[in-house]
Amino acid sequence: MKLKPFITLLAMTSAVSAAWADDTSPITISGFGTAALTRSNTSDAEFARPNQLAGVTSSAKTGVDSNFGIQATAKMNDWLSFTGQGLVRKNVTDNFGAELTWAFAKAKVNDNLNLRVGRIGLPVYMISDYRNVGYANTMLRPPIEMYSQVTLESVDGVDAVYQTNLGETAITAQLAYGVTDAEQRGNFTAKFKNVSGINIVAENGPFTFRFGRVDTKVTVDNSSNLNTLVSGLTKFGFKSAADAIAVSDTKASFTSLGLGVDWKSFVVQAEYGKRKSASLSIANTTSWYTMFGYRMGSFLPYVVHASATQDSARTVAGLPASGPLLPYTLGANGLASASPIQTSNSVGVRWDFYKSAALKLQLDRMSPDNGPGVFVNAKPGFKGPVTVFAAAVDFVF
Repeated sequence: MKLKPFITLLAMTSAVSAAWADDTSPITISGFGTAALTRSNTSDAEFARPNQLAGVTSSAKTGVDSNFGIQATAKMNDWLSFTGQGLVRKNVTDNFGAELTWAFAKAKVNDNLNLRVGRIGLPVYMISDYRNVGYANTMLRPPIEMYSQVTLESVDGVDAVYQTNLGETAITAQLAYGVTDAEQRGNFTAKFKNVSGINIVAENGPFTFRFGRVDTKVTVDNSSNLNTLVSGLTKFGFKSAADAIAVSDTKASFTSLGLGVDWKSFVVQAEYGKRKSASLSIANTTSWYTMFGYRMGSFLPYVVHASATQDSARTVAGLPASGPLLPYTLGANGLASASPIQTSNSVGVRWDFYKSAALKLQLDRMSPDNGPGVFVNAKPGFKGPVTVFAAAVDFVF
């Protein structure tokens, strides 16, 4: 749900004023944000986060890694509360816009079980609930190789969160179900139904282990490019090729594992994920990353290695290699090979210079393979590697 930025911010301001006017108010307000400058060393392509329409080249800009969010929770009684979260950032347009990212009612069934109804976070990744809260993360941004595989962040539906202890291990299990629409680059919308998610987290001392799985059926019916290719291939007798790239009630899934370690001065975070679908337009992929950090007082330097590869075919079988139908072949193969393939190595440092603010510097060396990787608006002949540098101040209040 897209909202006009000034309407959203006006509502947030009114809520803050009301809450502060009465210290006993059941309304609590919190917020977060990132003020960042990002640039690369090339003008031949733009570095952008997932779903951003445009990014940054050799001229530093604020839009890629900056955002601002406010969250309000109204506690009605001991068992019922309402939560809303608004976020301002650049997404599928090249301008800052406001989104209602969370809007749910939560019922506390007992000390172990909570039920939520409304717009809720979808447990896709290890840091799904706070991926946009830079202060909560060691890295300046989640590795794009991993976090570009599924760009959904929330669904409209229900979930149940159950927490218990098994000896010294704390277990949190989340089940979610809902629907959502997601605007995509290329001026089309992906419609997701029967979205189901499971998220299991086990915490024992300094160790955190996670398993996650998301299943859905996705439809894209307003992409002029995809519609033209599917109808043209069908018309000229290539029905199997048309079916291979069509996205209509297409089954898709994402399965992931995560590990976190915060032991003495050592900080480790790693994730591994597999995306699968029944359409070549949504490629099967494998992605992973590992981060190692070492805390030295208020400084935390870290290194990251990340990778994304494609497991499904990057060409559509049975199409002509020449002749008048060659444009259809090129178009279909372009869809099948659109998934980013690349590796990256990053170094960075986090400095907690204030109790609720941190300065981060991060340098990424990204190496696209067999295409532009995660870069957008690439010029002909573009290839890596590319160096991306960012400086950011993350804060919470």
